[in-house]
Amino acid sequence: MTTKGLSRKQIIIYMGSNNIERVIAKANTNIVNINRLLKEFKLEVSVDFICLDNKGLLLTTNKVAASSSLNIIEKYLKELNNVDSNKVMSPRLLQFKSYLKILGVPYFIEDTNTLILSNIIECIIKSIHIFNDIVLAH
Repeated sequence: MTTKGLSRKQIIIYMGSNNIERVIAKANTNIVNINRLLKEFKLEVSVDFICLDNKGLLLTTNKVAASSSLNIIEKYLKELNNVDSNKVMSPRLLQFKSYLKILGVPYFIEDTNTLILSNIIECIIKSIHIFNDIVLAH
């Protein structure tokens, strides 16, 4: 089973450590400028926070960013005066996956001798509201 969660409101941009330091040094200014550009293009997404990741920047947004938002952010970062644009990679949305493996359900359907099989569990899971945005894998 795969779930989609809040982590998709984060954008990761890999770049050299020198670039990271330069962007973080003026993080507040960069957030303001990126949000101004996003607003000019009438996009509803905005950057709330910039922090360090292992090899890049992690931008937290108010909504899941579309490819147009990612392109605007990439262009802005590559055009900064003190940043080596060759080391700025294309922004990506984080892709976390969670798995739940059901090994078995040792129960019978009530008042029958019929075992509960995976297709019955799948139907039940798809009908429950809290399991929206879940993909089942067999």
